[in-house]
Amino acid sequence: MDAQYRFSGDLAEIDREWVHKSISEQSYWAPGRSRSRQDAAIDGSRNFGVYDNASNRQVAFARMVTDGVTFAWLCDVFVDPGVRGRGIGAMLISGIVNHCRPLGLRRIALSTNDAHGLYSKFGFAPLALTGAWMERLDQPNS
Repeated sequence: MDAQYRFSGDLAEIDREWVHKSISEQSYWAPGRSRSRQDAAIDGSRNFGVYDNASNRQVAFARMVTDGVTFAWLCDVFVDPGVRGRGIGAMLISGIVNHCRPLGLRRIALSTNDAHGLYSKFGFAPLALTGAWMERLDQPNS
């Protein structure tokens, strides 16, 4: 990939309006998520983006919920449909993995319906102990 795009983990660069619009209107996992919930999620997470160098426009986003020592949950991974197929997703995940490497996290978990091929390139695999993992689902307030 050329230098047209760059990765950043700087919260100050996150375009909250773009992130909210993208996640709430175009994702399969959080349709209709309110702006206040999205902002609270950003504020409670480590956040990452990929930006177009020429326009400084954000074209990808992901956030990670973590204790910063042992475990992280990678979520809200989104790449603008207009730039998909250009390696932006790979740049985003590579940047996140490199950002987290010094933390020594034992496990980074994620859930995806459609990007297994991308994540497997960075060492993600199906859960080894599927019977050990549990979840509790509630209907969140928008």
